[in-house]
Amino acid sequence: MSNSATQKNNLVPIMIIAGLFFIFGFVTWINGALIPFMKTINELTSAQSFLVASASYISFVVMALPASFLLTKVGYQKGMSIGLIIMGLGALVFIPAAEARTYWLFLLGIFIQGTGMTILQTAANPYITILGPIESGAKRIAVMGIANKVAGALGSLIFGGLLLSGIDKVKAQLGDVPLDKKNELLDTMADKVFVPYLVMAGILFLLGIMILKAPLPDVEENEEEELAEGEVEKTSIFQFPHLWLGVLTLFVYVGAEVVAGDTIIAYGISLGFPADSAKFFTTFTLMAMVATYALGVFLIPKYLKQHTALIISSILGVLLSIAVLVTTGFTSILFVASLGIANALVWPAVWPLTLEGLGKFTKTASALLIMAIAGGAIIPPLYGHLVDGTKQDLMAQGVAEAEAMATASTHSYWILIPCYLIILFFAVWGHKLKSWGGRR
Repeated sequence: MSNSATQKNNLVPIMIIAGLFFIFGFVTWINGALIPFMKTINELTSAQSFLVASASYISFVVMALPASFLLTKVGYQKGMSIGLIIMGLGALVFIPAAEARTYWLFLLGIFIQGTGMTILQTAANPYITILGPIESGAKRIAVMGIANKVAGALGSLIFGGLLLSGIDKVKAQLGDVPLDKKNELLDTMADKVFVPYLVMAGILFLLGIMILKAPLPDVEENEEEELAEGEVEKTSIFQFPHLWLGVLTLFVYVGAEVVAGDTIIAYGISLGFPADSAKFFTTFTLMAMVATYALGVFLIPKYLKQHTALIISSILGVLLSIAVLVTTGFTSILFVASLGIANALVWPAVWPLTLEGLGKFTKTASALLIMAIAGGAIIPPLYGHLVDGTKQDLMAQGVAEAEAMATASTHSYWILIPCYLIILFFAVWGHKLKSWGGRR
């Protein structure tokens, strides 16, 4: 079959998987609005508020291998349906959580949604990677990234408008009112989640039913890929060092991406921008990613190799992180948003570079790569701890609280630099290491 005919046959499944990536993006990137919202209604520290991201991303560690087992038993299509329905159940948990204004219940709802997303991601990423030639895998995943980040921008804007509207006024009142009035203000603010999450649950349940009827063909990994030319057959997943380096790379990448996307609203507020303005900042990051994804679709693989795109992305990440540290105000915010350019092609490039040559181990390897999304659960709270610790140190030196918060928020972005250096290592050398003896 010709290449053009294959592309035509794959168009419908690609569009369906793009729809799933749209859902991932919408649900994932509303965390940028949830973090300052939860910090206010539950009166949290910076580190505690970033557990909002952790609750979602830690589910990928806990549930990735069970999700892989589930997909083996029920198949991709039924697995995707189950994932959507579980996400809907997680959205429903937000309603009693808002009624009780109970932080752990909110985190439980986010974790349940993350469980559903784990099942979807475990199915969708390897599916789209092996749907066509491996050398153009980054191109197909870049298309998925466009759907993901456009949805994320919409989700951030919609939920930012719904949840953060009037938050500055409420925060200004909290310090000057009696306890009963304070609880009344916070309860009223918490009730804002009721309608949007009820609607979200209904849509997810409907999509979960519809996906069962979607025309998705069976796609299996190429068993012949398990043997590289001139090599003996490999019998264990532990015989592929480039896989484990790929897992580490995705771990630090997702952490860096979440820091860039989910902290930027809180960062803007710490610099003195009103929440009504700061709510748009996550959209800046996501639009930078969308533009770079589109560039990747055009350039890869005809003009730009996947590993070359990864090298450029990692170097740019280091440079932009340094720029965040040495600038202030809106300029610094723009550099945080520009990290979206550095981040965009990392995920699309790492997947095909890691899965290449794994053959029958592809499904297990995919589950391990999905587990690496836990970087989004670990690195953002580390950023939050750095902010809290640096702020306390500065205040102990006599710096005013607002100035200390702004300075601490800026300087703590240094945590991104080692993340991008690890990505650079994988791009230059790590992905070529096909055996522990150093053979490529």
